[in-house]
Amino acid sequence: MNMKRYMNTALLYAVLALVGGVFYRELTKFNGFTAKTALGVIHTHYFLLGMVFFLLLLLLEKSFSFTGARTGRILATYHIGLNLTATMLVVRGITQVWGTALSTSASAAISGIAGIGHILLGISLVLLLMQVRRSVTAAAKV
Repeated sequence: MNMKRYMNTALLYAVLALVGGVFYRELTKFNGFTAKTALGVIHTHYFLLGMVFFLLLLLLEKSFSFTGARTGRILATYHIGLNLTATMLVVRGITQVWGTALSTSASAAISGIAGIGHILLGISLVLLLMQVRRSVTAAAKV
């Protein structure tokens, strides 16, 4: 069941990555925007931190059966962190493309919320790696 869930999640993030890439291309093209924008990294964030990450979890689960009682909460934190980060990239990117002047506090709020997303990603990544390490160590003792 866990492997199917990891595969479905990887597929979902692949679709989100593709949608993010198309949105970036079309919004910048429609507005004649040629400079760098935060929208350009949504595609890679979702592909690497979403699709590739969950494909790796699928392989690790198949090899070591690391999923435990806490895994669901850890993964929920990971999803929140990734999607919070991506949402703030969209907000920042749209304001860049549209040339919207942001107050210092609004700009800081966007950066701060994206930072919280990155922190949640980092914490959940470390916790998941610790779970995998426990399973690998237990498998090595057998």
